[in-house]
Amino acid sequence: MAKTPEQIVDAAKAWWSTDIIDIHPGQITVRGYEIQDLIGQVTFPQMIWLMVRGDLPSPEQARLLDAALVASVDHGPHAPSIAIARMAASCGAELNNAMGSAINVLGDVHGGAGQQCMELFAWIKDAQDAGAPLEEAVETGLARYADAHGPIVGGYGHRWHPVDPRSAPLMREVEAAAASGAVKGDYVAIGWAVERVLTARKGKPIPMNIDGATAVIFSELGFPPPMGRGLFILSRSVGILAHAWEQTQQGQRIKGPMPKDIPFTYTGPQGRTLTR
Repeated sequence: MAKTPEQIVDAAKAWWSTDIIDIHPGQITVRGYEIQDLIGQVTFPQMIWLMVRGDLPSPEQARLLDAALVASVDHGPHAPSIAIARMAASCGAELNNAMGSAINVLGDVHGGAGQQCMELFAWIKDAQDAGAPLEEAVETGLARYADAHGPIVGGYGHRWHPVDPRSAPLMREVEAAAASGAVKGDYVAIGWAVERVLTARKGKPIPMNIDGATAVIFSELGFPPPMGRGLFILSRSVGILAHAWEQTQQGQRIKGPMPKDIPFTYTGPQGRTLTR
């Protein structure tokens, strides 16, 4: 049976549904709040929370989210995503294209450690909830992590920093929130327990890095693991934008990954002769 015009219109209206925003001529409502009531009254981290969670955070929750976002904005032009943004900008790409090029490489290997660490914490918490003591739960979680992601545990150790300078202040923030009752502190304990177990395994310090510390914060705040990567990308986008813009101001054109007078290593065959 053919649809009536009214049914067609109704189907079109129902094609997209959202709890996030309602827009009419002269009116914008975000999660039930008029946009004019939010402007100047909530911070950007609070707005992020409202958009992705549906309500406004408590001051303590907003402070933790803010701290994690601030800590992750940049890690220098040797970070592949930042280098890609700068190379793209030097090739004349517009800012949005340079940023998109950089963001698109933030995957499992570069950018995914925080999400993977949150998955580890969730597996450990599941084992605890099933009755395992903390240290035993950590071993169970690490075994599951190794099956899923391999032997390198995201969130611990750092190829650049013997001790990541961002971790301690982040952990102080979340520990203070736990002490005040703003968060439960379950993942604070889990985060430190993983560090102890990894250190004992390796026989040398394997300190928590920023991905581990932000994984603790995001887990304490109730974000699911995939959202950990999304929040990291929001933060790192600030650094990507800053570097892409700086590169456009420097006026250098077509910058590759290294100066042209530094050769790459050729590993192919030598001295071949074409035969016909």
